[in-house]
Amino acid sequence: MTTSTPADPLVERMRPFGTTIFTEMSALAVRTGAVNLGQGFPDTDGPPEMLAAAAEALASGANQYPPLAGIPALRHAIAAHEQRFWSLDRDPDGEVVVTAGATEAIAAAILALCEPGDEVVCFEPYYDSYAASITLAGAVRRPVTLRPEMGGRYEFDEAALRAAFGPRTRLVLLNTPHNPTGKVFSVDELALIAELCQEYDAFAVTDEVYEHLVFEGEHVPLATMPGMRERTLRISSAGKTFSCTGWKVGWATGPARLVSAVQRVKQFLTFVNASPLQPAVAVALGLPDAYFTEFNARMRANRDHLTAGLREAGFGVFPSYGTYFVTADIRPLGGTDGVEFCRSLPARSGVVAVPTQVFYDHQDAGRHLIRFAFCKRPDVIDEAVRRLKS
Repeated sequence: MTTSTPADPLVERMRPFGTTIFTEMSALAVRTGAVNLGQGFPDTDGPPEMLAAAAEALASGANQYPPLAGIPALRHAIAAHEQRFWSLDRDPDGEVVVTAGATEAIAAAILALCEPGDEVVCFEPYYDSYAASITLAGAVRRPVTLRPEMGGRYEFDEAALRAAFGPRTRLVLLNTPHNPTGKVFSVDELALIAELCQEYDAFAVTDEVYEHLVFEGEHVPLATMPGMRERTLRISSAGKTFSCTGWKVGWATGPARLVSAVQRVKQFLTFVNASPLQPAVAVALGLPDAYFTEFNARMRANRDHLTAGLREAGFGVFPSYGTYFVTADIRPLGGTDGVEFCRSLPARSGVVAVPTQVFYDHQDAGRHLIRFAFCKRPDVIDEAVRRLKS
């Protein structure tokens, strides 16, 4: 009797997506005892007021299904937060939906808005879930490459962005502040994106999870640009701002017709999530300005600390204007391939980083670049720098 190896049961369109680089590199950190500057999670807990509110909710019975759109207290807190910081008026009862992190919000938005064959304009390098969500929807990526130009600032070519739009363009997927480059899109860049969205009657989905982590310049939501409020779905989450990435509490806000579309898909993904954590995030969103200012200052100091150490260790380092991350060029150290470099770095130096080439369609543009996370305690960054220098 002969046997044969069963065919790969995974649908063909998802076969290019293997284990995420974050899973691979974090497992490598555990296996080797390396300092993990790869995956972007903090190693400290969030504000005590938030943690106390979560404990109270757990103990007081808030452990059953919340409403599909999220508990009223959190929806009202999200609306108040957007008004307070970005002067965006939201109806908490129709223009806000709570999701299982920003990742679910992005997936639900793309699945809700894109038909097979529709085109999604995005900027590469991009967070890896973007490509997977676009593929799941049967849509087509139209990437525009960000390149480090004069002074190391990541820029895009206007002609390339204009060429990416066409009659099948359905939406623009924009991340600012941008992971992994640390780019903060300028008002002029946002105005160009807004112009093209309106010219081609396209929606915008904006990933703004690092909205409170801008170190130079300012964060401007695309939804605040003329003509964009009614065609923009804005996404954020508690994970990055309040150091609770494992809670997976995110949200999408925008005009009711877009939020309703997201909610109609979301109900068949997770349905609801994190019932006892939602009241705690509502508390966190209402913290005084001092919390957000101090959080930003702490992360800026971490960025400066790690950037200086990487330069002393011989890397070429590009400026990071926001997020948790800084990108580095491995060519001054003789590196040519980021994946190979990062896989060997734990054994050579006891540090884990992430190769950014895996976030490009055009991988040659990022083959020599790697990403380090600085959302760690100063002593952890000290140890990582010491190991890299050695």
